[in-house]
Amino acid sequence: MTAIKGHVPPSRRPGALGVHSLDHFHFVAPDLATAESFYSEFGLAVSPKGGGLALATRHDPHVWGTIGEGPRKKHQYLSFGAYEDDIDRFAGRLQEMGIARLDPPPGVESNGLWLHDHDGNLVEIAVAAKTSPDGKSPLDSPAAGPGERAAPFRRDVKRTFPRRLAHILMFTRDVMKAMDFYTRVLGLRVSDHSGDGIAFLHGVHGSDHHLVAFAKSNAPGFHHLSWDVGGVDEIGVGATHMLGRGHGRGWGLGRHVLGSNYFHYVRDPWGSYAEYSAGIDYVPVDCDWPAADNAPEDSFYVWGPDPPEDFVYNYEA
Repeated sequence: MTAIKGHVPPSRRPGALGVHSLDHFHFVAPDLATAESFYSEFGLAVSPKGGGLALATRHDPHVWGTIGEGPRKKHQYLSFGAYEDDIDRFAGRLQEMGIARLDPPPGVESNGLWLHDHDGNLVEIAVAAKTSPDGKSPLDSPAAGPGERAAPFRRDVKRTFPRRLAHILMFTRDVMKAMDFYTRVLGLRVSDHSGDGIAFLHGVHGSDHHLVAFAKSNAPGFHHLSWDVGGVDEIGVGATHMLGRGHGRGWGLGRHVLGSNYFHYVRDPWGSYAEYSAGIDYVPVDCDWPAADNAPEDSFYVWGPDPPEDFVYNYEA
């Protein structure tokens, strides 16, 4: 199927079995006070939850992620949202594929299916409301006509507060196995990849160009959390705020090739990143995205400064 101009797409892809959203993530960190400070300054709403922290955006109660306490920063699991009437079908698929069902982690309430992915990462497929957008997120582009000043005074600039979690990029030992597992088991679709170095996957029921991506490493782990904001100005304001709070290490401003989003990455206290992102490509529910294997130079960024030397180093390995 290809998108038809003026056509209102269905709310889900008929007959397709696939998760619709990346619902939330969980990782542990050695200092919750440091985590609370970093993500609060980044613009998220951080609150206590079960001895750890919950991350939401300022205008939506949905919990996009939780952080527990552990000896070192370490990814724990991803939870993907599915429609309620698809859960039994997913259970049947796991049985047919010989994939073992697991118990939820201790203390985690769940209505979903738990399993290990190709790298041994814990994954949940849970009944959840769709949080992936049903259309391309609006990109603010303030403009002024002749005789008008477009830029605000600095005294009037407001903080940048992300609107939602956009995607997560995971490290994997084998990108090709990641593509195979997450398409065959979870029903995601490949948007683009570059050989066995990196891959981007989207949801079949309509999502951004990628809701999860995988980059090659010697061990699992997560590289960055990407948060959607309103435009390039909001990216710049957020980056400037974080610089003023002592978080000057990162990468940006720039624009990616695959996904097309503008970006600025802020390095967190543990060597991974939080990304301000705007303008990412969108794959409608009735569109077959023309996935391609792209050359390395066409899989990273169109313009921007050189990335830090350790930008793709896996500090969880």
